[in-house]
Amino acid sequence: MIAGKSANEIFDSIRQHITSGKLAKGETLPSVRELAALLGVNRNTVASAYKRLVISGLAQSLGRNGTVVKEALRPVALEGGCPHTPLADLSSGNPAADRLPDLNHYLSHINRTPRLYGDAPVSPSLQHWARDWMQEAMPAAGEIDLTSGAIDAIERLLCAHLLPGDSVAVEDPCFLSSISMLRYSGFNASSVTIDSEGMQPEMLEQALSKGARAVILTPRAHNPTGYSLSEARAAALRQVISRYPQVLVIVDDHFALLSSQTWYPVIPPQTLHWAVVRSMSKTLGPDIRLAFVASDSATSAKLRLRLNSGSQWVSHLLQDLAYACLTDENYQQALAQTRRFYASQQQQMAQALHTQGVDAVIPGDGLNLWLPLTTASHTTAFALAKLGWLVREGEAFGVSEAAHGLRITLSTLNDTDITQLAADIKRALNP
Repeated sequence: MIAGKSANEIFDSIRQHITSGKLAKGETLPSVRELAALLGVNRNTVASAYKRLVISGLAQSLGRNGTVVKEALRPVALEGGCPHTPLADLSSGNPAADRLPDLNHYLSHINRTPRLYGDAPVSPSLQHWARDWMQEAMPAAGEIDLTSGAIDAIERLLCAHLLPGDSVAVEDPCFLSSISMLRYSGFNASSVTIDSEGMQPEMLEQALSKGARAVILTPRAHNPTGYSLSEARAAALRQVISRYPQVLVIVDDHFALLSSQTWYPVIPPQTLHWAVVRSMSKTLGPDIRLAFVASDSATSAKLRLRLNSGSQWVSHLLQDLAYACLTDENYQQALAQTRRFYASQQQQMAQALHTQGVDAVIPGDGLNLWLPLTTASHTTAFALAKLGWLVREGEAFGVSEAAHGLRITLSTLNDTDITQLAADIKRALNP
């Protein structure tokens, strides 16, 4: 069935059989030795064709278990709430809308002069502000760039350094958008389990020793758990990463301006390629799709090349809005209040649950509280739905296996809601 004498001919033949359905999804291709003998060609020729199939996303290499036709991508869960639900929606992962800045107030600060191709991609004033702000996060001298949000930044960084099929070490459980991005971009997620202090160093060591070419970690307000790196854990991870200087290290500090937790550096000086990403989505709102990226010069140059192939820059209108907000003293005071609000929500919810005898919860940082469960979350989520609450089931956040738990967004709850929700969670857990 498979024909050809050159690597390109063999690739085209297999590709045609896959697209026509003659080779089914999940079907194992002949071994390199077997197909080379069948076609009367050198084994390197077949190996080259198979490598191209993997890089192009048509097949997946399973090592000694051979090469298989890749399964069709299935839709994955998306972040966000359910606007038409009659329930109290605690599933969205959204910030508190009433604590976002009133953008109408800042529209008059926007520069109305048209910005054209060839203008500076990053507004000089915003870049100066960002450089001062991100200095603490940079392990060495670097550059500042802007992307359209954190996931946009991470995808471009990975595609600039890696090839499809490469392994990327990620936290397990993991942010939904990160799982989707890795899957659709053709990268393999290498699971690194976490606890309340962050990534487990021995599991990261295992992933890197097996060939992961990049690592993405969340230092604060991990989504879905809300956990943050402790000082000791950051130091342990830094030591592990230092043994793999060639690995790309991406730190997704998405909650930076709102976090109540201390920043602990995790990138060692030995790392050749690194990036720290700080998004404005939680601070200024998801529609202000802007993320600051601090990175080493070589990584910055690669990132700019990937930006140049598209729009070249993030809208200067968004940049001006962000700068007007971030440099306004009144907004800075409101930001401090919002920071205290989110920290208080975590503490109050955890305390209310402890009062109800639900002691598995650890108060974290960020918008969400994680309720770990020992079994599948559907039963508990359904019980809460009958009591009027819509929460996010945790299984979708799992990388290597389902994550049993509930993610509960706290941003819209008042004190009465928190007390009632804690009582209802107790009822749902003990019907």
